[in-house]
Amino acid sequence: MTLWLYLGRKFLLTVAGVFLVFFGIMFLVDLVEQVRRGAEGGLSGAAWIAFLHSPQGVYEIFPLVVLLAAIALFLSLARTSELVVIRAVGVWVFGALSPAVIGGLIVGILAVTVLNPIASATSRKADAAPEGGEENIVSVSGEAIWLRQGDRAGQWVIRADRATPDGTELFNAIFIGLDTEGTPVRRVEAAHAVLGRGAWELTGVKDWPMEAANPERDAKQHETLALNTNLTQQEIRSSFEAPGMISFWQLPEQIQRLERAGFSSRSHQVLFHMELATPFLIVAMIQIAAGFTMQPARAGRTGVKVLIAVLIGFALFFLRNFAQILGNNGQIPVLLAAWGPPVAGLLFSAGLLLHMEDG
Repeated sequence: MTLWLYLGRKFLLTVAGVFLVFFGIMFLVDLVEQVRRGAEGGLSGAAWIAFLHSPQGVYEIFPLVVLLAAIALFLSLARTSELVVIRAVGVWVFGALSPAVIGGLIVGILAVTVLNPIASATSRKADAAPEGGEENIVSVSGEAIWLRQGDRAGQWVIRADRATPDGTELFNAIFIGLDTEGTPVRRVEAAHAVLGRGAWELTGVKDWPMEAANPERDAKQHETLALNTNLTQQEIRSSFEAPGMISFWQLPEQIQRLERAGFSSRSHQVLFHMELATPFLIVAMIQIAAGFTMQPARAGRTGVKVLIAVLIGFALFFLRNFAQILGNNGQIPVLLAAWGPPVAGLLFSAGLLLHMEDG
């Protein structure tokens, strides 16, 4: 038990050290980018935005962080001959690896349940800053969809019960016109709204002039009505909050909201299952590292083995990202996109370790 605790503690400390190194690298890279873009607030403002971006950057490559940490750990144990002693007392390869595997599962679960929400929150905070990015024109909240459009003359706030997956058709829509001071000047309700070229084409319309003394008395009904717009289908689709910006704990609720509103939630479903599979991907990375670096240092060709382990780990990581793209596009099932690469990595690395055990 003492040996397993020692190995587990050493693994966790190594992961923490590599994590901090990559956090620092991400911070410096983003700091240079923010300074280049002329972030508001000078160097301190740029540093704050870079700090807020760093957790998301490290989280996105966290399996690779664990891979490099595992390689460093096993090389250290091999160099000090601790692995030789452990194997000499008859410990099976999976037994010697179990502290790192259990530690990897713990680290993976903590990454998904703790680091992911932190990274999502800091990324949203960074994007909400004046220099952080532009606000979305579309949001899905509760039982409704909200859009906004505007120009120098004012803005329109649009609410709809639901929409088609591409966002170009709205049902039971309400358009509120605001002047430059934010005062409501017009209200338009439509049973159906279709986004055309430069205009919303409304049917089943009732139009209230809000500046009138009695808007209800002066309201007009139209079979059809066109309202000018500067929105395009591409702007609507690209304006949704990226799935990666949503906390793991909020993904199920967001999926339900999108489906109720009529939008596709496929990319969110893929991401949710990928998050569930992350601890197993991390275990696969640990086993890949072990398969090439757990042998005694005197076996030679250490540099080549480390390079092969890194290349295979990176290949698995990019395979996962490629599968995510295919899953988002509907070319492969959601479960296959999310769980296929981790399971393949586990089976490959287990076979590698068994081959090493058999000599």
